[in-house]
Amino acid sequence: MKQSKVKLRVRKKSMIKEQYIVDFSSIESELTELRVDKYLTEVCEDLSRTEIQEYFEQGLVRVNQKTVKPSFKVKDNDVIDVDAKEDEPLTIEKENIPLDIVYEDEDVVVVNKPSGMVVHPAPGHYQHTLVNALLYHCNELSNLGGDVRAGIVHRIDKDTSGLLVVCKTNVAHKSLSEQLKEKTTTRKYIAIVTGSISHNLGKINAPIGRDPDNRQKMAVVENGKSAVTHFKVLDRFKDFTLVELQLETGRTHQIRVHMAYIGHPVINDPLYGTKKQTTEFGQYLHAQTLGFRHPRTNQYLEFSSNLPQEFNDKIEELKKRV
Repeated sequence: MKQSKVKLRVRKKSMIKEQYIVDFSSIESELTELRVDKYLTEVCEDLSRTEIQEYFEQGLVRVNQKTVKPSFKVKDNDVIDVDAKEDEPLTIEKENIPLDIVYEDEDVVVVNKPSGMVVHPAPGHYQHTLVNALLYHCNELSNLGGDVRAGIVHRIDKDTSGLLVVCKTNVAHKSLSEQLKEKTTTRKYIAIVTGSISHNLGKINAPIGRDPDNRQKMAVVENGKSAVTHFKVLDRFKDFTLVELQLETGRTHQIRVHMAYIGHPVINDPLYGTKKQTTEFGQYLHAQTLGFRHPRTNQYLEFSSNLPQEFNDKIEELKKRV
């Protein structure tokens, strides 16, 4: 899930202030109001419910400059301020990290992200992220996602490789956000999953939410958000399947959760797969195709990227199995 519009500023006395401008479209919700604690749970992926509750108990949450209780209901464009103590102020540095630029103009950049790179700074990953590299590479990035998510309109997981589009301007950011909300973008992935999928084509329609037993994971849950993944088998090997997956929605870890749900987790997936890693390479999941309408010209653009060498090597290895 994409985080809502966030702005991170350093305050006096080593305090960090996070400011959330309520935008229900960012959490793909049709609601017009929601309890503030539930809204923060949706957009604060790095915080547990317990931590969010502690902020309320300490009076660190305000809406439109007024301290509120967890039950307070927020509406679009309300401003939520959350103050949290930090040992050190967070600074986001420009870093000269090589980028695989597939396309670039004055509005957007399409990047082929390698496996192992975090998209934006977060606890434990304040350096060497895609955003750090983009800040060095680009003169301007959209700021609707806040400083730590400069330019970022959608994400792929750290150990997932492949394409994502980055916005240089706020106009482009709004356009791409709307396209993602309206499900008019094209996002296709290639994965190697465990087991042999019997059907050549399929659709997984199963709601996704936080795993009630492990807040670090997502899961198919009864009251989760609508999530739809389409798949097509490309090849079958002994005990494994090469599959193309197309997202209709974009929930956190959607493909990984859905494939595990149907009994075919992505190989090397440390969260949803088997504990045994087959190689040091990350999960075998690659965002191969990305299509969208250009925010300025409205022309449909579609890009594709080659599989990483490690991915191709794994396919060749599996083909030799008998």
